[in-house]
Amino acid sequence: MADGASSSGGARDEGESVVIDYGRRRTTCGYCRSSGPTSISHGMWANSLKADDYQALLDRGWRRSGCFLYKPEMERTCCPSYTIRLKANDFICSKEHGRVLKKMQRFLDGELDPQVGSPQCKASPTKRSLSEPLNSPTSKVSKVSANEFQAATCPNFLKEDEFICCLSNKINEAIDTYFQGVILGSTVQLPKAVVKTVKPQVKKKVGEAMQENKAGVQDLVYTCNISFQIMAAVRRALPKDKNANQTEVLADLSPNSVAEKLVMTMECLGGLAGFEVKACNGHLNFYSAANLAMQNHTSVVVPAQASDKASRSKQSSVNKISAKHPQKRKSLEIRMSTSHFDLEEFVLYRKYQTKVHKEKTVTESSYRRFLVDTPIVFAPPKSGDNTVPPCGFGSFHQQYRIDGKLVAVGVVDILPKCLSSKYLFWDPDFAFLSLGKYTALKEIDWVKTTQEHCPSLQYYYLGYYIHSCNKMRYKAAYRPSELLCPVRYEWIRYDLAKPLLDKSQYSILSDYATMQDETPQPQICGPSDDSSAKVDHHESPSDEDDEDLNDYESEMMVDEVLVDSEKADTTECGSSIKDIENITLDLNGSKVKYKDLQQVFGPIERRHVNALGGQLSRYAKVVGKELSDRMIYCLS
Repeated sequence: MADGASSSGGARDEGESVVIDYGRRRTTCGYCRSSGPTSISHGMWANSLKADDYQALLDRGWRRSGCFLYKPEMERTCCPSYTIRLKANDFICSKEHGRVLKKMQRFLDGELDPQVGSPQCKASPTKRSLSEPLNSPTSKVSKVSANEFQAATCPNFLKEDEFICCLSNKINEAIDTYFQGVILGSTVQLPKAVVKTVKPQVKKKVGEAMQENKAGVQDLVYTCNISFQIMAAVRRALPKDKNANQTEVLADLSPNSVAEKLVMTMECLGGLAGFEVKACNGHLNFYSAANLAMQNHTSVVVPAQASDKASRSKQSSVNKISAKHPQKRKSLEIRMSTSHFDLEEFVLYRKYQTKVHKEKTVTESSYRRFLVDTPIVFAPPKSGDNTVPPCGFGSFHQQYRIDGKLVAVGVVDILPKCLSSKYLFWDPDFAFLSLGKYTALKEIDWVKTTQEHCPSLQYYYLGYYIHSCNKMRYKAAYRPSELLCPVRYEWIRYDLAKPLLDKSQYSILSDYATMQDETPQPQICGPSDDSSAKVDHHESPSDEDDEDLNDYESEMMVDEVLVDSEKADTTECGSSIKDIENITLDLNGSKVKYKDLQQVFGPIERRHVNALGGQLSRYAKVVGKELSDRMIYCLS
């Protein structure tokens, strides 16, 4: 079923919701780090889901990971997970949230330099202060700016061959990243990049050509012909009698296309500040965007023991350069598109998973299953209809771009009553902007704005809240939030539910009234600003902490395996025949209600009827009778 699920929801009637293979699953828990399979949940696959049906499932505690639907079995699982939501118009912005918004605005206005005295940069291996040597172990070439060469802010030697080596490594990283997804065969040994300094006469010709084309004069500093070497290596490695796949791969490759792909991949991995990389006739050309004369710098020397006077002189020099070249205001753009595979997004996702969550292997197929595939059928907007938002209902990717560079992607579901936030991944180089909190605030704003066009869309769903996991309590900082009672499916204010959860990690939240005599008068509350500042919305605490704890849904990225031994269990169905008699079954394309099963197909062995009846009883109990009667249950 995993291979058959697609982002379009299959070829079914768009008016149908079709689910398959309900059962229970047991896994190790990503929150309490249990040694055994202590996380227990209900699960089923979905071929297709109407937006209002998935909304109804959310309001009964379900969530999705790709096309797989799951719901914690609250009484038995180790870490009970409560669906949490917020009414957007009632949202109270905390001091911490205000600081996040101001920090982003300062960065966009050019007033915030993350490389100068930023605590985030000191803690992050991808950031570096101006006082840190460029060739130190923690420095990254993506943060080497042309201004730093001119201002001589490095206290150590910076030799040109060392910088060229860094550029070569950057290209090699792009080669490994791009060709990981291109099947060339094990016999192809890809060459390593060699970057060369462009000769003065070549620079002069390029500069004249750019002036004739009325383009901005940029200083061509370095070049690399690795694309031609890659093509030669591929042609040598492939046999003369090529198969269809090899012929197709070779047809898609040329020095020009390879160079263009490498430029795009390098930009996704993190551009070179102060340099612009372009593909030109199969070559990778590095231009100095600041038009700085770097041809003659063999090394930059600054005495190790600099006097205060020299330091003041150096700082004065930097200030003069800043005055001559004021910071240009950056632009932030948010784009929304229906869920589909995008190479640029995948490259950013892989960078995020490997650097933030320390994953060793991130494959395109796992990314597609987790964040691209969706069973939710897209419902387009209708002219003059205020029951559907302008973007329609369905699954979407929200791209956040700063000056055109992709820095974050939020995966969301737009439903009749809410925006449901599923996952966020962001560029670790921009961790200092607290993109988790910032994107959450923008999603709340989106709900407020969209409500003018679609009045029913009022809520922002943040996934699951786990009171027993301290690192997950930050979600209650988006207040005033509500938690879903796991028994009566009523929404209970967080401040009323918290005393119950303090006593027991699993609680029937709607029983809060029984505690009113011993509970102080309720107030709109949540974790303090200090605690909410520690962990970002839908992102791991490893953003600012050293722990590697994946946030909600991230442990669901693997293919789910239902526990067959529990599928056939009929001891706890607890439902009468009336609860399941109107469930519509799909048997090899034939649709029949459960009550008419034997009338249509003839006598069926009692043990099979009992096993199916028990499975359908549990299914109807966890999704609700109304929804189970409405959806189609496909028997595999």
